[in-house]
Amino acid sequence: MAIETVVLTDDKTGSRASILVGRGFNCYRFEPVVHGHRYNVLWATEGFESGAERPSGSGIPLLFPFPGRIGGACFEYGGRKFRLQAADGRGNAIHGFVLDRSWHIIERQGSRLVGRFQASLDDPALLDLWPSDYRITVAYELRGNTLLLNVLIENPDTSPMPFGFGIHPYFRVPFVPQSRPEAIRVTLPARSYWELDQLLPTGRKQAIDQHRDLTRRRPFPEIDLDDVLADLSFDQGHCTMLIEDADTNHRLRMRFDDQFPVAVVYTPPHREAICVEPYTCVPDPFRLQSQGVEAGLRVLEPDESFRTTIEIAVD
Repeated sequence: MAIETVVLTDDKTGSRASILVGRGFNCYRFEPVVHGHRYNVLWATEGFESGAERPSGSGIPLLFPFPGRIGGACFEYGGRKFRLQAADGRGNAIHGFVLDRSWHIIERQGSRLVGRFQASLDDPALLDLWPSDYRITVAYELRGNTLLLNVLIENPDTSPMPFGFGIHPYFRVPFVPQSRPEAIRVTLPARSYWELDQLLPTGRKQAIDQHRDLTRRRPFPEIDLDDVLADLSFDQGHCTMLIEDADTNHRLRMRFDDQFPVAVVYTPPHREAICVEPYTCVPDPFRLQSQGVEAGLRVLEPDESFRTTIEIAVD
């Protein structure tokens, strides 16, 4: 059985975006048309749309109700202990529950697609793994060479809903076929990083060092990271990540608001992409907050909601 896929088109420019509705509502292709040329700026494994490939390894995985790892695949909240599936090869849960499940479409037109996932309706077995029910709605919208992700998170339950949210975009390097990886420069204004032990935060932050410093147009071949960067710089409430191509003078920018205090930067072993992943909380937030470390864990009371918009644009 084929997995449902929807292709959005911007009629004015011809830009396209492809979303795998039946597997995480993942936008796995974004193809802006720049100066008459169409480029796919997202990396995905061949055949990703078949559903057989790793859901967190391509396109834009949506990470909810927690991004990153939960140590030991268990956590405590509200006096209860929750055991999750270990999925990272190290005994930890990773990247939430919605990135590999089928969503349902609630609105569809030429350049806009809205999908929703609610645990109690779409996979009731998940209710045993979290303190409450939860609902996430994501609207993808194409506006010329810009892809907008409008996110709404709601608590439909009668008890408090803890959560974290993030995205895990794989930006193709280089995204112009004739360009060279050496011509790519990456900028992310982060002044510190969270110290990790076996990829889990220790609770301590350190000032940014030369290895992790992306504040000044870092050449892609020098970047080899799987790190949680913090103390991001925000201009009028927004942080901008840039990927610039010195060969073509094209650039890709991702813009997100100050509800995302950290961003994971990850360079996959295949070296064909870079992931810059804004998170609303530090990974493993339940453990950190139980130790008195502010990790950004959010809690929605019944009927409360959270909204944000992430913008990816190419010029």
